[in-house]
Amino acid sequence: MTARRNLLGELMGRLTKVPGPEPNAAVLAELKALCERVPHMTGALVASNDGLLVAHNLPAHIEPTGMAAMAAAQLSLSHRLASTAHGGGFHEVVVRGTDGSVVIYAAGWTSLTVLAAPEVNIGRLHLESRPVARVITDQLSAMTNDRKKTHARKSE
Repeated sequence: MTARRNLLGELMGRLTKVPGPEPNAAVLAELKALCERVPHMTGALVASNDGLLVAHNLPAHIEPTGMAAMAAAQLSLSHRLASTAHGGGFHEVVVRGTDGSVVIYAAGWTSLTVLAAPEVNIGRLHLESRPVARVITDQLSAMTNDRKKTHARKSE
């Protein structure tokens, strides 16, 4: 059943892929390095809080823009749940399924979503992923600030 589901997902992904902007090279490098460091990690993506894909390192059977939209929806719901329950901010959410886990980390105006097989050591996954979320936040904030400065100079 799993092989058929993977094949169907891969075929659907090929049919529904929409070309988007080029992925951020620095963020993509962070995602690839993270996947290499954590055994049983199967993929990762960074998406804006409104669901726009920034970069991904996902398996072929997962459609990246759809996954980015779902991650943004889960992030929004998690923010709301955390603020309603405790009045504080949101850091991460773990979704454990029978065939693996999905973890979403808040990362500034984006989120880092990681996918892992059931065999993953969740503690190791958190240990490696949390700092990457902070690095991505810093990289994207620096890029945003540089663009604002460049735009300000052009408009003078």
